[in-house]
Amino acid sequence: MVLTYFEGQIVAVENTSLLSKIQLQYSIPDSAVTLLADGEFLCPGLVDCHIHAPQYVNLGLGLDKALLEWLDTYTFPLEEKYKDIDFATKVYNAVVNKTLNYGTTTACYFSTIHLESSLKLASIVKELGQRALVGKVNMNQNSPESLTETTTASVQDTESFIKSVLDLQSDLVQPIVTPRFAISCDMDLMKQLGALAEKYKTAIQLHLDTLATSRPLATKENAIRSNTAYLNAEVSLELPSCAICNMFSQTLLAHGIYLEDSELKILVSKGATIAHCPNSNTSLKSGECDVPRLLAAGISVGLGTDVSGGYSPSIIEAMRSALAVSTHLNFKEGGTPLTYHEVFHLATIGGAKALSLDNRIGNFVVGKEFDALIVNMNSFQKIPDELSNYTNEELLQKFIFTGDDRNIRRVYVAGNVVKDATLA
Repeated sequence: MVLTYFEGQIVAVENTSLLSKIQLQYSIPDSAVTLLADGEFLCPGLVDCHIHAPQYVNLGLGLDKALLEWLDTYTFPLEEKYKDIDFATKVYNAVVNKTLNYGTTTACYFSTIHLESSLKLASIVKELGQRALVGKVNMNQNSPESLTETTTASVQDTESFIKSVLDLQSDLVQPIVTPRFAISCDMDLMKQLGALAEKYKTAIQLHLDTLATSRPLATKENAIRSNTAYLNAEVSLELPSCAICNMFSQTLLAHGIYLEDSELKILVSKGATIAHCPNSNTSLKSGECDVPRLLAAGISVGLGTDVSGGYSPSIIEAMRSALAVSTHLNFKEGGTPLTYHEVFHLATIGGAKALSLDNRIGNFVVGKEFDALIVNMNSFQKIPDELSNYTNEELLQKFIFTGDDRNIRRVYVAGNVVKDATLA
């Protein structure tokens, strides 16, 4: 395969035998041609649909605890520190560099409630060349005092955040409205955030059904009585006055472990999508998400690392976790587990669809932007003679099951090289 891109956009995908013809057609000098060695292949950039950038510091901590205890013991105390812009700058530089190193060309970030440091995350993403949706978190109830906003301040800071991110005038970095979850946001705040999403045409992200035990609490806090009503509280699906209803086709829901059949129908009818986070679902003992069931229902699903509930910032690791969870569900409940082809789909074009970016990224189609990885499966295995006999599909399988950042030689976002291990 010969792939040609110009000004960040794919302009041709042709048979290798046509290389000379393509060079002549597009006036491409030999110096601008990248040839893949034995054991190397080109693949679309990886998409992380759910990652908490401020929690990067806590990777691997507190995973002996259940979710709510983990939040109180580790997560909330850490997030309080992001009122310090210097601290935030150090961490956000580290997490964006690390995810790029792992081949994450697109990320959907939660920050914290803090306006200034949330804007710093957006500016660092732009500076380092990653594609991202960045959200300032909203919390006005059932949270530590230092992380509890007034409704007025939460809405005003969110609007300021949206305007400032849009003012970056970046084709790669966009704001996303980010109410944390129903337990931490009352209905008035949800309505006003929905209105902001409609006003600025932004997407929305929040958590849904991370724990079976979160439903009774959410039901109590929102004074509702049934699971379907819980879903309405979480995302305001059926509130005529709520603008989230109108923008719901751009709503990304993280986890979605315990959805009932009736709720799946609601999500499908609204065009909502799911970020599957198998690593954190397992690490925090939240549950096992039946992804084949979601896909069969017609829901678009992408993968999320969910740092730091997930202990790895790597979508490669998320693919492996998704395979393991699906296999375990198959042991217990039957059905057909996910294949490595399917988790790769979730990590690329599936994630792009979940973020409503599939018209721009996710695969190598003429007209889309060139987000890509050059993967070298000989970077530390040192068996070149054997690798020369593998097909690209076999190399992909080896990458999914055994690969990490050492295998990624180069990373492109919109045609720009943002990692080049050959220069390291």
